[in-house]
Amino acid sequence: MATFKFYIPAINLMGAGCLQEAAADIKGYGYRKALIVTDKILNQIGVVAKLTTLLTEHGIESVVFDETKPNPTTGNVEAGLTMIKTNGCDCVISLGGGSPHDCAKGIALVAANGGNIKDYEGVDRSAKPQLPLIAINTTAGTASEMTRFCIITDEARHVKMAIIDKHVTPLMSVNDPELMLAKPAGLTAATGMDALTHAIEAYVSTIATPVTDASAVMAIELIAKHLRTAVNQGDDLYAREQMAHAQFLAGMAFNNASLGYVHAMAHQLGGFYDLPHGVCNAVLLPHVQAYNVQVSAARLKEVARHMGVDVSNMSNEQGAAAAIAAIKQLALDVKIPAGLEQLGVKADDFDTLASNALKDACGFTNPKQASHEEIVAIFRAAM
Repeated sequence: MATFKFYIPAINLMGAGCLQEAAADIKGYGYRKALIVTDKILNQIGVVAKLTTLLTEHGIESVVFDETKPNPTTGNVEAGLTMIKTNGCDCVISLGGGSPHDCAKGIALVAANGGNIKDYEGVDRSAKPQLPLIAINTTAGTASEMTRFCIITDEARHVKMAIIDKHVTPLMSVNDPELMLAKPAGLTAATGMDALTHAIEAYVSTIATPVTDASAVMAIELIAKHLRTAVNQGDDLYAREQMAHAQFLAGMAFNNASLGYVHAMAHQLGGFYDLPHGVCNAVLLPHVQAYNVQVSAARLKEVARHMGVDVSNMSNEQGAAAAIAAIKQLALDVKIPAGLEQLGVKADDFDTLASNALKDACGFTNPKQASHEEIVAIFRAAM
């Protein structure tokens, strides 16, 4: 059997109220001044103030960078680097969802390695670990708080750069579902479908292992059971906690088994049109899996089973079709847009999007390799 590596942060705190414990652990590392990377909304609603107060109580100074865009940019990284240098920070704390986490990874990586974030596009391009990063999560979807993936938009090229590097793995991840209670239904739905995409793409990956499979199928089960409740009853702490577990498990799966064409294509939509990543994934997911049925029918049948479908009397192909139908139904139930046309995507851009998606996919592990024309056809099907 082939050997494989398994990447995960050294410490992972989970459960209601664990933010308090995280502050004590940060103090235990001996850090004295943190750059907090977040966004303006979390700052405005007081979540940042809650964190800075906790840090102060533990003797840790902090400065706040809240300029992170929904699709973090090379400019965001440069601005954050300036703040680190100006304020002499010895660690970085990201607070939010995937956007602040990815932005913080970019800042911390360049702070330690020098150069420009564009220098690190690709796989394991850095020479040494980033500045210590503690990632505090407020959404249940991206799993960026615990992965070696960092996605930054190159504003000059209008593309999302995929930085896959063991050195961007945070030192510590924090998933406190109490921080997720205030998230609106639309964001809960998009991030939840992002997590489902992570789990399914990892499960059909060409480098899946028993460890990633176990993580992926449990994530699929939890999302199928709890996402609708988390969307429709946002104050349900149990549903929020189960979704936090689900997205973390999905992160464990894809962080080690990688991703596929859903993400390669969604990255292009996000970079080209500045669209929300989770929504793009949700729209594309069933159409990419319809393409993957050619080689992954048996695995997709298992996806259907873990989503609650009785597949006992189905062939692999019938089970795969049931999985695709279940994915579409879940997306419909949580009010994801029905197609790319509703998001403003233009068919005239498909050639460019497909070319860029195939370049991005070089670092991923889709079960069946696609041609340019096939990627264009998937985009068309998703309209």
